[in-house]
Amino acid sequence: MTSPQMMNAQQAPTNAQAITTRATYATEQVAPLRQKPRLEARFATNTGMVTAAQRLRAEIFGAEYGVAFDGLDVDAYDDFCLHLNVYDVANDLLIATTRVLSSEQAALAGGFYSAQEFDLGALKNYNGRILEVGRTCVHPDYRSGAAITVLWSALSDYLMREGFNLLIGCASISLADGGTTLASVMPTLREKHFVGDELRVSPSREIMLSAAGTGAVSVPPLLKAYLRMGCKIGGEACWDPEFNCADVFIFMDVQAMAGRYAQRFLKTA
Repeated sequence: MTSPQMMNAQQAPTNAQAITTRATYATEQVAPLRQKPRLEARFATNTGMVTAAQRLRAEIFGAEYGVAFDGLDVDAYDDFCLHLNVYDVANDLLIATTRVLSSEQAALAGGFYSAQEFDLGALKNYNGRILEVGRTCVHPDYRSGAAITVLWSALSDYLMREGFNLLIGCASISLADGGTTLASVMPTLREKHFVGDELRVSPSREIMLSAAGTGAVSVPPLLKAYLRMGCKIGGEACWDPEFNCADVFIFMDVQAMAGRYAQRFLKTA
């Protein structure tokens, strides 16, 4: 006959296994399940939304360009800009951001941000409203195209609704590969995408390439999106020592964009 003490001893491993199984099952059950992303663009309406954008910029730029941020990517232009964020509302995540600076706000800020890198004298006689876009970034997990589509759909709507004529800004090409990508991309930009001489800008720190690239051209995603929208490149690239990248200046005629690519954004977003 088995004693109660022996029965408890025999049952103990089984009970322990059952407890472990229940704990594992409970953990699996309460772990948040990722929902199918549902993306939505919103202009920042409070300090918290701006701070979240600055935090996302610091995370992405820090990882991709090796810049050390103290938690936030902040500069003096932020106070003069509107910040446009894209959210995965199904999972409550901020996944992309950009900021825009109108010509009127640029006058209050002391000029466009791009003027720190390029001589924008060619724009002094431009007759129309200008909007500068900058500090654009998309979380690595959301670079399949949907996030940038939603971002530019909202931006296109804003440009046309507010009566802007020209979109300007900078697109970056990393120099982490020693300039290989830049050397491969620039000949194509010069041949097919440079703006006319009347709007040409000059970089304050021009990059001298020792030779043209020989590999396949791999255009960075953001620059590729600009080119697909029909933008023009303002001239030679400028070296950005803080981010160790090359910046190219972009021009985009709003009416041309509306006719070619913006309407596609508005239909598919």
